[in-house]
Amino acid sequence: MQTDNRIIDDIARLAASAVGTLQGARHEVEGAFRARLERILADMNLVSREEFEVVKAMAAAAREENEQLKERIAALEAKPAP
Repeated sequence: MQTDNRIIDDIARLAASAVGTLQGARHEVEGAFRARLERILADMNLVSREEFEVVKAMAAAAREENEQLKERIAALEAKPAP
């Protein structure tokens, strides 16, 4: 009976060690993958979210100004020439 418990304990310790090793390997693989992905994205020369939002706001302001100028031109063209 004692022998069975020791064998089971050894198997349990071995299994726990294997799980710990696999988790460590998983973290290393995830870290390497994340670093590689960040390098690839940096090489792609993508814009940041903040830069995108600034340009989006500039485009909206330009669009609004364009609409105002169109209305102003239409109003000027509608006036009779002196």
